[in-house]
Amino acid sequence: MTTIALTGATGELGGRVARRLAALGQTQRLVARDPGRAPQLPGAEIVQASFEDIPALKQAFSGTQTLFLVPGNVEGRLKGHFAVVDAAVEAGVERIIYLSFLACAPHPTFTHSREHWQTEDYIRSKGVRYTFLRPNFYIDAVPGWFSPEGIIQGPAGNGTISWVSRDDIADVAATVLTTEGHDGFAYALTGPEALTLDQTAAWLAAASGKAASYKEETYEEARASRAKYNASEWDFTAWISTYHAIATGELSLVSHTVQVLAGHSPQSLAEYLKRNPASYKHII
Repeated sequence: MTTIALTGATGELGGRVARRLAALGQTQRLVARDPGRAPQLPGAEIVQASFEDIPALKQAFSGTQTLFLVPGNVEGRLKGHFAVVDAAVEAGVERIIYLSFLACAPHPTFTHSREHWQTEDYIRSKGVRYTFLRPNFYIDAVPGWFSPEGIIQGPAGNGTISWVSRDDIADVAATVLTTEGHDGFAYALTGPEALTLDQTAAWLAAASGKAASYKEETYEEARASRAKYNASEWDFTAWISTYHAIATGELSLVSHTVQVLAGHSPQSLAEYLKRNPASYKHII
């Protein structure tokens, strides 16, 4: 059996993928900055390596055939992505599955999407087999977009977004990692419907029994309302450009990928909220 290397197994999405692979009896190597946080799973070896430590990465990837690369979420992450790809290729990895983003492009509205595009382009340039998974924003994170007062606000206009669950993404990832026929594909991963933020708020209100609403902001109002967080410009522009991307329609695509590759319908926002009442317990 081949061995699959995974980064990001200490996180919500990577951990889900690792658990699915273990359930399938797949041999895997979990590459983690902090091995103590990695899940203990049958058939999984845990190896310490950070995105900045190329020698450790090469050793971690040695003897593996496929890499599932979960991106970092820190400013300057592109250098780390390139280092992981270089180390994997030098270690003899034959196939890279990269967790990208739905609206990745050379000049996207959502600022982080450019880094995903550049990572994809770098992987293509290496001559290895590849597949790109391009999910929309997570359904799991939707309640966290709302304030304790039940308000979601930003310059999203009447645009729509097809929220997708981490579970559905993990199901697709496990299929792609353990089956053939996916080389060269970029799979768009979405939920079953595209919702406005007004509709998103309505579903949250219905599930929670509490008031929830969308407050539209201008770009200037959005910057002012978030100034209290003292975030970096990298985070600041990402927050606001998220809503701009909704407004432009770049996040409105609804695909059938989950149904085709995972063999079941993708989870809707209404279903997620019904199953996870703890996710909105912060709303007063």
